[in-house]
Amino acid sequence: MNRRKLLSNLFALFGMGFLSPRIAFSQVPPTDPNQGHTFNVEWLREQARQLAATAYRPPGKITVPALTGLGWNAYQDIRFRPTHAFWRDKGLAFQIRFFHLGYYFLHPVTIHEVVGDQVRPISFSHEMFDYGHNRLEASLPADFGFAGFRIHYHTDFERDMVAFLGASYFRAVDSQMQYGISARGLAIDTALPGGEEFPAFKTFWVERPATGQTALTVHALLDSPSIAGAYSFRIHPGRTTLMDIEAVLYPRKGIKRLGLAPLTSMYRHGENDRRMADDFRPEVHDSDGLAILRGNGERIWRPLVNPAKLRVNVYADENPRGFGLLQRDRHFPNYQEDGVYYNRRPNLWVEPRGDWGRGVIYLVEIPADEEIVDNVVAFWTPERPVEPGREMRLGYRLHWGSEVPDVLSPVARVVATRLGLGGAPGPQKRSPQSRKFVIDFAGGPLELLTKNSTIEPVITVSRGTIVKPVIHRVEDLNIWRTEFDLHWEGRDPIDLRCYLRLHSSALTETWSYQWTPPG
Repeated sequence: MNRRKLLSNLFALFGMGFLSPRIAFSQVPPTDPNQGHTFNVEWLREQARQLAATAYRPPGKITVPALTGLGWNAYQDIRFRPTHAFWRDKGLAFQIRFFHLGYYFLHPVTIHEVVGDQVRPISFSHEMFDYGHNRLEASLPADFGFAGFRIHYHTDFERDMVAFLGASYFRAVDSQMQYGISARGLAIDTALPGGEEFPAFKTFWVERPATGQTALTVHALLDSPSIAGAYSFRIHPGRTTLMDIEAVLYPRKGIKRLGLAPLTSMYRHGENDRRMADDFRPEVHDSDGLAILRGNGERIWRPLVNPAKLRVNVYADENPRGFGLLQRDRHFPNYQEDGVYYNRRPNLWVEPRGDWGRGVIYLVEIPADEEIVDNVVAFWTPERPVEPGREMRLGYRLHWGSEVPDVLSPVARVVATRLGLGGAPGPQKRSPQSRKFVIDFAGGPLELLTKNSTIEPVITVSRGTIVKPVIHRVEDLNIWRTEFDLHWEGRDPIDLRCYLRLHSSALTETWSYQWTPPG
């Protein structure tokens, strides 16, 4: 939990949906969601619509000095008592535990249980928590509220499967029970000069599952200065944890860059980027690349980097079939980390539902010195401008785990990218304007070829010259390796692409890379 909790604060200082005809916002104030009422999805969407029709009000913030001044260790000393887990005595497949307010999490959220169509508020109680060495109970009001909540599954009630904590952040694990990458409800104006806006889930409704039911439904009301929205999450824990998400959004005003289905991860250093590699561990990252399945069927793999300066890349598409930030390298020796196990971090794949139309997939990479900071963001931005008063509907499925749809690629995948000095070793001086790229491909139709097969690398570059491209089979690794040197001038970034083909047929996905010359 450490890095994700810290991240929520550091980021606090984004498929076009199905667009309905313009609707006029009612000026009736939104219903107080804390009052008794009959709950259904249409009621929740009406709350979001009415909320967007009113002026934005910032969320409340706790002012208890004993909590606002808590350090990390003291906050960690506040532990939820498992004996108070919600539904613990119901014999259900799920239990809910709650996060306490404090440290960086100072905005209370309201959480309700839904039984049938009836809403029951879940009330805060001091008895739910063990405060450790902290002496806080006397200073906390009775209706204090929570910072968020965790979902536990009957296969292992001690460890949580899903967590909602901080702004609109949430995350999940697969059967390896190792947290890593996070998702968000929305991203707004990410990597724009004016600064990013962070929408927040302010109220949650958790449906009580039936006995024996192995899926859980969570609803949330999202709010921010620019937009309000209603979200429904249908969560299926398993070897790969699935989340079916439906969102209805109501913009208050125009938004320059709306990020839908945003993913947030960490990349410090790896085999292709050694800028921050003064570390005993060969690689440190939650994800090592962005995978895209375009609407036309082309598959793209973009290895991640930790850039010296902010870097933003875009991939235009129409009705994308999927994209995700993945941890393809799952071999422990490549990480040597037996504390947080980067080799076990889940992939996160976005599978759009319905037509998302035209737009772009953004990849934002932010310089980072430490692994406690998430510095990679990916999301879909629709081409059509966001207009106030126009309802937007969005549906997608999130796959959390090692076996996401990308694994089922019918073509070979990139399994490693390495860079180094160009040229060949020997008495002749290497050119300082030369860089060697080595790309390993594996799987798919490459499994059917022999080392004598006449396949060729197809390499393109935005500027510079490709020198001595070669390809050969590495028998010990069961891969095909492509090598080439890039000769360049100037300091502007250079975009490269490569794939393998046999005759006129592509055998692999497309390796896509942006390299910035030194200096």
